[in-house]
Amino acid sequence: MASPLAPEMTRALPVVGGALAVTGLLLLAVRNAELRRRWRTWCVAAVLLCGTLAFGPPGAAVLAAGLGIVGSLEYVRLVGLRRWDGAVLCTVSLVLPFLAWLLPDRLTFSAAGVLFCLAVLPAVLAQDAAHGAGRAARTVFGLIWLPVALSRLVPLADVAVAVCVAVAFADVGGWCGGRALGRRGPLARRLSALSPAKTWGGLVGSAGLAALALWALGEWTPLRWLAVTCGCAVGDLLESMIKRGAGVKDAGRWLPGFGGLLDRIDSLLVTLLLLGVTL
Repeated sequence: MASPLAPEMTRALPVVGGALAVTGLLLLAVRNAELRRRWRTWCVAAVLLCGTLAFGPPGAAVLAAGLGIVGSLEYVRLVGLRRWDGAVLCTVSLVLPFLAWLLPDRLTFSAAGVLFCLAVLPAVLAQDAAHGAGRAARTVFGLIWLPVALSRLVPLADVAVAVCVAVAFADVGGWCGGRALGRRGPLARRLSALSPAKTWGGLVGSAGLAALALWALGEWTPLRWLAVTCGCAVGDLLESMIKRGAGVKDAGRWLPGFGGLLDRIDSLLVTLLLLGVTL
């Protein structure tokens, strides 16, 4: 009997399940409560990710909307936007993924103009001459970084799960590479002053596991690998820059082992934007 799941999901489930099982067994020998909290969070995230994306574009729209709303609330707090700016971000985060599903042909440059007007409208209506330009700029940035990026999950459809899994592997590879390769030698150099813990060794580990994941999922292409590798590096540093500007260590405190949602999806957001160019 043929599987009701798409071939991409059929390939992804053993990879995700196997990775979680292996890491879970390894953690049995490690007395590290923080790593165990992260592993439990990964398990919940894997179920939610695969469960929604198994339904194709409609499921991707639901996932993108949920991530976008929560991420927007965290972003609003980080950059100090006002209530109506946040309302615009959350509303677009809810609506845009479903438009990408139901009316994909309408999301053109004209739609970009509408989004721009929505972003600047609260500051203009408030007649905020002192801070309006900064508010509008932060809102426009948030629209591109969150709902626009996450809406890319919808047209990606079948390969969305592979992209998300590859980004997750790349994040883990960055952590492992930093610890294994980033302690001494040339790979121990910092990648950027924005995040002192990020090293070239971490970048090598991230690129390696991203390639492994894409190959295992049957979705390897050089451009796709490049988008994931660069997206993870830039996304991580970008969120570090925002958090440093806000004077905080984490975007939130509710996600066990990670902090906030933005701390978990920062790499995915930039990767999705880059995939819009490479696919």
